[in-house]
Amino acid sequence: MSVDLSTVKRVAGLARIRVDDAQAEKMTGELNTILGFVEQLNEVNVDGVEPMTSVVETTMKKRADGQSDGGYADKIVSNAPVHEDNFFTVPKVVE
Repeated sequence: MSVDLSTVKRVAGLARIRVDDAQAEKMTGELNTILGFVEQLNEVNVDGVEPMTSVVETTMKKRADGQSDGGYADKIVSNAPVHEDNFFTVPKVVE
């Protein structure tokens, strides 16, 4: 696949990038080089190769799944106009 000047200008317009003719000519060559490399990658046989997220085998770091009140509920409600037992007190709005 190759990219021509009109395609580069169209993509630049879609990306809202201002590109003059000289820059578009340069980008045409660069994009064709990139697409040529991608076509080379398509030639690699990857049958039986499992997808991976890293080249080094690692295990996911996990933290303990626990529940806490954070330990500072009194600080949170200290600025509330009315509070009781570390809970916000609000007027009833539904009858």
